[in-house]
Amino acid sequence: MSAVPPNADEPQSTALRDLAAAVERLHGEVKAVRADADRRSVVDLAKGILVAQLGCDPAEADHQLSVLAERAGASRYAFAADIVDRVAGPLMVRGGTDDGATEGEVGALPADEAKSGGGDVDGLAADEAVSGRGDVDGGVAGDRAESASARLRAAQSGTLRAPDADAAARAMLDDVLAPLGAVAVLIWAVGDDTELALAGAAGFDAAELRRWRHVPPDVDTVASRALTAPEGSVWIPSVAGAGTASPGVAVPGRARAETETAPGRIALTVVSLGRVQGVLETCWPGRLPPPSTQMRRQLQALADLCALVLPPQATGHWGPETDSGQSPAGRLAELADGLNVPAMVLEPFLDARGLLADFRIRHLNARGVDALRTARARMAGARMLEEYPLAAAPGGLYEVVHRVYTSGHRFHAERRPVPWADTAAPPGGLADVAVSRHGDAVLVVWTRQSPDARSADLIDHVQRLARIGGFEEASGTGECLWNGQTYQLFGRDPTQGPLPMARWPDQAHPDDAGPLRRFRSSIVDRHRPATVDFRLEHARRVTRRLRVFAEPVLDGDGALTAIRGACQDASAQHWTEVALAATRDRLLDSEEEAAERNRLARQLQQAIMPPDQTPVDAADLRVAVRYRPAESDAAVGGDWYDAVALPSRRILLAVGDVAGHGIDAATNMVVLRNALRDLAVTGAPPGRLLAWLNSVAHHLTDHVTATVVCGLYDPDTRILRWARAGHLPPIRISDGVPRLLPLPEGAMLGAFAEAEYEESEELLQPGDTLLLYTDGLIERRDRSLNDSLTQLVTASTSAPATLEARLDALLAASPANTDDDTCLIGVQAT
Repeated sequence: MSAVPPNADEPQSTALRDLAAAVERLHGEVKAVRADADRRSVVDLAKGILVAQLGCDPAEADHQLSVLAERAGASRYAFAADIVDRVAGPLMVRGGTDDGATEGEVGALPADEAKSGGGDVDGLAADEAVSGRGDVDGGVAGDRAESASARLRAAQSGTLRAPDADAAARAMLDDVLAPLGAVAVLIWAVGDDTELALAGAAGFDAAELRRWRHVPPDVDTVASRALTAPEGSVWIPSVAGAGTASPGVAVPGRARAETETAPGRIALTVVSLGRVQGVLETCWPGRLPPPSTQMRRQLQALADLCALVLPPQATGHWGPETDSGQSPAGRLAELADGLNVPAMVLEPFLDARGLLADFRIRHLNARGVDALRTARARMAGARMLEEYPLAAAPGGLYEVVHRVYTSGHRFHAERRPVPWADTAAPPGGLADVAVSRHGDAVLVVWTRQSPDARSADLIDHVQRLARIGGFEEASGTGECLWNGQTYQLFGRDPTQGPLPMARWPDQAHPDDAGPLRRFRSSIVDRHRPATVDFRLEHARRVTRRLRVFAEPVLDGDGALTAIRGACQDASAQHWTEVALAATRDRLLDSEEEAAERNRLARQLQQAIMPPDQTPVDAADLRVAVRYRPAESDAAVGGDWYDAVALPSRRILLAVGDVAGHGIDAATNMVVLRNALRDLAVTGAPPGRLLAWLNSVAHHLTDHVTATVVCGLYDPDTRILRWARAGHLPPIRISDGVPRLLPLPEGAMLGAFAEAEYEESEELLQPGDTLLLYTDGLIERRDRSLNDSLTQLVTASTSAPATLEARLDALLAASPANTDDDTCLIGVQAT
């Protein structure tokens, strides 16, 4: 046996490659021939326009076309497409320029400008012959690229002669979409209830398309999103992360080659005669940026071309005509006659331009005749808006019918006003309305709610909102009747039937079994209405607390025939009452604790600063103090004063006010007062004393803030050196004239970790009086602090006999109304 040469199969492989190359070459030639045919049709149409407008023969028209294209710097085909656009208008059926004018709509070529004397054709000037429409990027059409208009005309020619939607899709892809960068196109047909059928495609694998021949309603796809979009179009930059399905979108277990067209999609609805007929979906190889205005116009023109290849009802179950010759509307009328509710069949009414203007009433069934109180013959052929103008109100029935007809989405709403305007018909009232499209007809079904049904519905809603259920139990037969809310309250399945009252204790907490038995006995034995609260249990766990009201039903002889009652979920009310009781207890404890703290604060304040203080006499200085505590213990604050002779013979004078009220303010006041006394023994000046006291307030207390005036009087020099930490200015009275002392700089205690305080000096002459005070002396709720200071200065002009009398008079004339503590120090030089 001889061995087989290693290259024995090479001739066969070479033959297969040659065959594949030949097939590919033939495909390319067919594609080129098809494209050439598309372009020739546009050129022939342009020559026909020139023949008609210039009055020349076809040969002259062909020559004139070449001359005009050469002068315009465009190809014959591009210039021919421009001429067709001038006369027929551009392929922008639903698009347009930004200013509202149709792009490129220039009008017919003027013969007197294109034709010279004696029949010779000079042609048009280039600037008058070119429409100015550019390529994809907006440049002027020329040798660089064919214009968008030329590509669209080629796609139109290919679509018109396409034997099916697949061929039309290939023409659109080759002539328009591929130059824009697209790699595939899908043409969907929309049937009843927005179901989708794949009518044509290009750029996809055949195996992939077989999976998408039919898409049921409510499946989230790119095309279905376009149907529900407000503008009838969607732009998806990348389908891979959009969570939607479509041909070419990657799914688990699918080969990579089948998902190469996944990234970007643009879908637009196809509208014909006012109705959505299909969807054009274009596929792009990479992440898709927002499409430009020019691209949107071209895609919209292609969507309008799709209407030429889609049948009026490509996927509907009704079809334009049945085998018996009956139309879809006729079959729908037969269906309406079999309904036991009012029904109306509508057909679209188109105006002279072929646009949807109204709906014509094709049929009204017997129930509809009775509901509208009209004659069926009168309604046949009538237009909806003429018969019922109120249906055109915003959100009215006409808007609903129009939306259902154009989109195919069914509509259903409960308790909707029905604006029938027939004077013979009863008022519209409320009704349950359903609208659906079937072929080219629309079925409207409505059921008006009767007053009794609405009352029963209202009672059900009231019981649901109030969580109240009703029950009735016959005394002789034991037959029980519960409504749906009672089953919910008891947590019982309606299939188990109602639970007799005698067995209610078995479902209750053991402690509530006795009250339930006494409740039933009061009704059955004594024939008296009764009320009971009990805890309902399931699996030995309390689920809710029920309150039951019941009464006996007696016959004419006074015998018990039934027990009728209602039960209510009282769980929320019960737990609210429990929470309120606990809150009241906590509040009472808090009030008692607060009262005790306030009492201790009052005792502490009175121990440190008794209201009646003996005047201080030192050398040639007389000092008197007054302290008026707040009337309420809760308002006891941190006001304090100090007047003490130091070992150095100087006299310390201080008035302060700690922020806050209560025991905390009182204890902080004691800390600052004692600290200032201790620091003053060092002999430091007032500014240094306040700086140290600020450190105490900031670092050694719990964030205490306070205002202070601190002064040191030297009896040898009769000079008072003083400083302030955010406190009110002292008042000096000389020769009976009071004035506010200028304020040295100084922040309140505790506001900053480190602070410096400016000092000031006052030379006290014999007879001079100095007043130091806290804000409790002047503060009012209805007056500014400056006005209160002015009033205090005015009150200080009086000259009582003694210093003590002056302080008493100022306290008596105090305008304060804030119930705050008040400290007042009077210093008089002798």
